[in-house]
Amino acid sequence: MSFPDRRKKILNALHQAGSLSVIELSEKLAISPATIRRDLHDIAGEGLLLRTHGGAMKIENPILTGFTEKIGANEVKKEQIGKCAAEHVHDGDIIFMDCGSTVFKMCTYLKTKNNIRVITNSLPILAELIDVPAIQINLIGGELDKHRKAIHGAKAVQHIDSYHAHKAFVGVDGISAENGLTAHTENESAITSAFARNAGEVFLLCDSSKIGKDSYFKFGDLSMIKYLVTDKELNAAQKEGLTGAGLIITAGE
Repeated sequence: MSFPDRRKKILNALHQAGSLSVIELSEKLAISPATIRRDLHDIAGEGLLLRTHGGAMKIENPILTGFTEKIGANEVKKEQIGKCAAEHVHDGDIIFMDCGSTVFKMCTYLKTKNNIRVITNSLPILAELIDVPAIQINLIGGELDKHRKAIHGAKAVQHIDSYHAHKAFVGVDGISAENGLTAHTENESAITSAFARNAGEVFLLCDSSKIGKDSYFKFGDLSMIKYLVTDKELNAAQKEGLTGAGLIITAGE
């Protein structure tokens, strides 16, 4: 059984019971106690449960901690992309991070960096990094989008325009050589555009399922970004079209 499958089962069991010990989870799910302990550690790191002595309990209000509705959606690819993107962050960097679930995956790997500053509109990123001493956080102000667990709106854009970052890490709903960058909403695209124009380098993080696809709102040309961080399933024709437009493409393992 894969980790995403085990995670779903563990979270479902905790949702029903409230709290369970490692032994109870092991017996209920037919998974070894050693694997359960390892999985609980990893899931707690994503902010989706609380570890207790000998077990775990569900989070009553997960609004600040994770994307429960997206569990299992290209999870392995997102993890690899997040790890690859974090390798471009160096000690002392100032970085923008948007509210996408793939950008969120960078958090685990940023915790080993020293003296970095994160400017973000994402509440889950805030919750994940708030207790890391070597990371300073600048939370963007504005109107809360409860579904996205993020700050959007004109005030948020004004906030971003007050700062400059070495690098921006952003996501999109679609990217193609023909139509550039697209998003589901104007709110999301406004934040992405603000990050891009105020950063020295822009990294777009997206799995290959979004490449060659166009979403509702076209908001930028490919010249807006410099690097595309994706997975190894990007096909040759798509890669050729994007590199021909000037993008530098890196892929997670």
